[in-house]
Amino acid sequence: MSKKPLLSLPLLPACAAGSLPKQTELVELRYRVSKGIHQNSELERKEKLSTEVWIRQQEKLGLDVLVDGEMDRGDMVHYFSLRIDGFEEGGTVRCYGNRYYRRPVVKRKLEWKGGLISEGWKYAQRLTHKPVKAVLTGAYSLMEWSFNEFYDSREELCRDLTAILKKEVQNLVDGGAKIIQFDELALPAGRSDFAMARESIEEITRDIKAYFILRFGFGDLAAVWPSMRKLPVDNFHLEMANSGFAGLPLLKKYPTNKDISIGVIDSHNRTIETPRQLSDVVKKVLKAVPLKNLWLSTDAGLKTRTIDEAIGKLKALSQTAAKYRPR
Repeated sequence: MSKKPLLSLPLLPACAAGSLPKQTELVELRYRVSKGIHQNSELERKEKLSTEVWIRQQEKLGLDVLVDGEMDRGDMVHYFSLRIDGFEEGGTVRCYGNRYYRRPVVKRKLEWKGGLISEGWKYAQRLTHKPVKAVLTGAYSLMEWSFNEFYDSREELCRDLTAILKKEVQNLVDGGAKIIQFDELALPAGRSDFAMARESIEEITRDIKAYFILRFGFGDLAAVWPSMRKLPVDNFHLEMANSGFAGLPLLKKYPTNKDISIGVIDSHNRTIETPRQLSDVVKKVLKAVPLKNLWLSTDAGLKTRTIDEAIGKLKALSQTAAKYRPR
């Protein structure tokens, strides 16, 4: 049974996937802090100001579930490795296009040394009465996108990452978080690795009272969906716009009674969708996903878009969702 009614959300909730664009000033300040030119306290102050700007903007646009925009994150792996004991910084690796991240190296046993995102989430939630989604990178993806120079097996590494994320999830829930999203973009199709990812998700969500979203973005949805839909989460976030909604027949063939967040906004395209275009898309989506189970979202984070592009896309998203609600 969906936990959505417990969240007091409207029909067809609209929200962003996670990241939002950063001001050039913030990006430059982060670079100067890394070079020792400015104090880290200046960066933290600017990150908080930027978070507040995006919270206010999302409220103004009428989104139903908000995100902090990840103003304090450079990417979805390196950020967490800096906050988990046992990781060391590795070399730069190309992830897509001309974008790179520093792939961390596991040098010793990984241990939780305190909050990963909880303090930033609490700050963002204090700024609004609307729910703010807490976004974490999943254990399997953190493992897959790191170099392992310590553990004898991937299973052991994944178990320790799972234990760390379990502590963080409990930390978030104790602080009042109601919606927690795991970005498992590296979710595997292979039987043994999928079992490892499944066990991780089962352990993290067990006995935790929160609404869980699992975001899948890369890879072949057809290879994982029949098994993925059985995972113990409340909502599956699926990229669709970037693939021309090729996955919709799959959702119809293998249905689920859980909620599904469909990415109807192409995060990698500069073109701003119109409410009319999105309305046509929603009609198509509703042939595969019941209205009562549908969330509307961006395909992925919007950090690679300009601020004006992101605002335009989120405005169209919110207006489209509102169109389908009872008046």
